[in-house]
Amino acid sequence: MSSPEDRFSALFDTTHVGLLGYAVRRVADPADAADVVAETYLVAWRRLEDVPPGAEARPWLFGVARRVLANHYRGERRRIALADRLRDSLHHVVPPPELHEPTVVERAVERLGDDDRELLRLLAWEELAREEIAVAMGLSRATVRVRLHRARTRLREAMADIEAEMDRVALQRTAPSGHDSHGWASARPGTEETS
Repeated sequence: MSSPEDRFSALFDTTHVGLLGYAVRRVADPADAADVVAETYLVAWRRLEDVPPGAEARPWLFGVARRVLANHYRGERRRIALADRLRDSLHHVVPPPELHEPTVVERAVERLGDDDRELLRLLAWEELAREEIAVAMGLSRATVRVRLHRARTRLREAMADIEAEMDRVALQRTAPSGHDSHGWASARPGTEETS
């Protein structure tokens, strides 16, 4: 008598191509089809004693796949309905952005690395405590403390760089353009000024 592993392997080898084709033709995303097939075989493994022998196993698997697809569709409908509800309420939670010139802080934050930005946003926007940030990011509290210190330092440096760049641009705009500030142009060399 074959082991459960051998029986399952044989079942998979003889049915997975047809089952995958069945799922691909019924979902929008091929990755979803792979998930449906994987879930189908998970059910088959758990209920291996219920899987009929021989050729009857194939239609039994299709029946399982059909139920898995039904669950997938229900989950997809729930996800879409939730997304619609969230979209409808989004303007209450987050007002539409006003068009404005980004502040020095906003520009500096965009210059930071992804981890620094996420830490500072969790702290400032989401108002999470260090302990909560540690849980959200899967870090220790000590690591969060050190990384927050470094992120704040890099933010200050980025802000200083931006302010220095803004000062240079402002100086360039106010620098003399080669004209005499009194409105008189200097005579070219070799020519005399006439009065």
